[in-house]
Amino acid sequence: MSNSIAQVPPGPVQTRNHFNAISLRGLKAEVARVDGFNAKLAVTLTRLVGSMWCAYVFAAMALMSLPAVVSQTGWIPHGTFPSWLTSVGLVSLVAWIAQTFLQLVLLSVIMVGQSVQSAAADARAANTYVDTEWIRNQVNEHTDGGIKTLLDRFDEFEKKLTTTAA
Repeated sequence: MSNSIAQVPPGPVQTRNHFNAISLRGLKAEVARVDGFNAKLAVTLTRLVGSMWCAYVFAAMALMSLPAVVSQTGWIPHGTFPSWLTSVGLVSLVAWIAQTFLQLVLLSVIMVGQSVQSAAADARAANTYVDTEWIRNQVNEHTDGGIKTLLDRFDEFEKKLTTTAA
């Protein structure tokens, strides 16, 4: 049975060396398991937005408006930063991306992706339960099949040995 969780080699994990192995391993297989364009897009975006690299991009984007805010408070004198970093247009663009696009659009897409991934995890759990029940029945001495069949054959063999020896 295949597990969608990326298997990380033992020892310390260095993100720069294992970025592709950790965040993108299994993405094609996970996307192939779902049907429909919307589900595929949601799973892909959920996996990509859930990576540390996306967090770095979002942090850099948020920090782009920091010089303008710090300049406006008077903590740092005007003219310390280049004018493009303190422009109202940049602050407005960062605010629109963060407050409108990321929160309204990306949040709902991530929730759909998590629902799809949750359904896949539930299906894997159900398969694991069925497999476990089958194994349990095979090793149960009171259930037909498996060990009970072997025990019954040993009992028959033992009866034959005792009747032939007598």
